Amino acid sequence: MSGGDSEPKESTLSCARCSNPAHLQCPKCVELKLPREGAAFCSQDCFKASWSSHKSVHLKANAATGGKNDEGWLYCLRKGQTRTSKLPHFDWTGSLRPYPISSKRDVPSHIELPDWAMNGVPKIEPESSLQHVVEIKSPEQIARMRETCKIARQVLDAAARIIQPGITTDEIDRVVHDATIAAGGYPSPLNYHFFPKSCCTSVNEVICHGIPDARVLEDGDIVNVDVTVYYKGVHGDLNETYFVGNVDEASRKLVQCTYECLEKAISIVKPGVRFREVGEVINRHASTSGFSVVKSYCGHGIGELFHCAPNIPHYARNKAVGVMKAGQTFTIEPMINAGVWRDRMWPDGWTAVTADGKRSAQFEHTLLVTETGVEVLTGRLPTSPDVFPWLKA
Repeated sequence: MSGGDSEPKESTLSCARCSNPAHLQCPKCVELKLPREGAAFCSQDCFKASWSSHKSVHLKANAATGGKNDEGWLYCLRKGQTRTSKLPHFDWTGSLRPYPISSKRDVPSHIELPDWAMNGVPKIEPESSLQHVVEIKSPEQIARMRETCKIARQVLDAAARIIQPGITTDEIDRVVHDATIAAGGYPSPLNYHFFPKSCCTSVNEVICHGIPDARVLEDGDIVNVDVTVYYKGVHGDLNETYFVGNVDEASRKLVQCTYECLEKAISIVKPGVRFREVGEVINRHASTSGFSVVKSYCGHGIGELFHCAPNIPHYARNKAVGVMKAGQTFTIEPMINAGVWRDRMWPDGWTAVTADGKRSAQFEHTLLVTETGVEVLTGRLPTSPDVFPWLKA
């Protein structure tokens, strides 16, 4: 706050906080060319006391301009990171840029919370023996997993129904959040290691962990929506990549190939199969189609913990240890790139993008190994929207 752009002393403006005559104006409001009313203050003390509520004016103005004012780099949210008012210097690999994010969504008091919901830090998960031992679920745990995974599927389907040019990924997040709460669940990503939203939305060159924001989806985009629901003490996790309007043929082939990679991997799941075989199957199909497989992110065990053993790499010649056994639950979630397999991380500490800026697609299911094969706990329902052309055939 400075007096450099202050109103003259004869101004009739009133302080936005105490209504006394105002002689100072918020410099950010001046920069954004916002109305003087509501941006004037009688003193530095009043300005400071009003800042927590007044700054929302800047965010709304910036969202209205499509993020052009760069106030939106507010999701450097890992603990200890600073929040800056301008985009940091970064060698952006593609055309996508971060946009403003909305404030954290509320969770009603009756919803059962995971242990990171309040302060962003998982406590049970990192210390659990299940980081090293693959759990065999009890029939009671499996019953809860089935119920939670069905809810997660219904939540993702709700998001899929609204995807079209002109909506924002923040709107997708709102639908995911509201549908999860309506079902009595908690959106597992919310505040997990300080992640600020209820789902991940990864657009075009974003491989995974994209943060929903104010960017409007454009005709020709592809967008992955990754949903996890916490309900009755267990998690259900899945994601799909969707077409936004009219998508070019190369992107259609990428998305269909990624879907097929997951289906082929699921087809081999049964007791006695080595976890490392999953990556061999996925890599074979992706490479023969001219695509590459991301190596930095894996499938994972899931249940009462969001992430645990086993790790399920998606690439060939991986070092995954162990064999599948009946009663295990885990995800397979291949990320397939149109160009090179290497990834880069945005300065927010979350958004992983392709190193060459080319597009990436992903699909994910939560699976249960049965005595004779596999049950896809997050499988499509008769009510799931008809969004993938190859399924019609």
